[in-house]
Amino acid sequence: MLVLTTPNIEGQKIIRYLGLVSGEAILGANIFKDFFASIRDIVGGRSAAYENELRKAKDIAIEEMKEQARTLGANAVVGVDLDYETIGIGSGGNMLMVSASGTAIVYEE
Repeated sequence: MLVLTTPNIEGQKIIRYLGLVSGEAILGANIFKDFFASIRDIVGGRSAAYENELRKAKDIAIEEMKEQARTLGANAVVGVDLDYETIGIGSGGNMLMVSASGTAIVYEE
């Protein structure tokens, strides 16, 4: 399934727009503690472990979005937007949410 940030597929005809689809993944506070415990991964101000977890969360969100699109009968998702947000949960700390959203379509293959 094609997943694009552009509103259309160059050279392809969109037959039907099926609506908004989305997917989310949330990283819990324990993950942040694990990252800080492995501070040795930080090289030049970057943490490989943290980046890998964010990448996994992004992949999960995109897969959920694609699955929702498949359920609608789509063969592509266009206009995809990825958002990263922190969510405060009382005094229990923060969580990070990664969300992906776009428009499920059917295009002429």
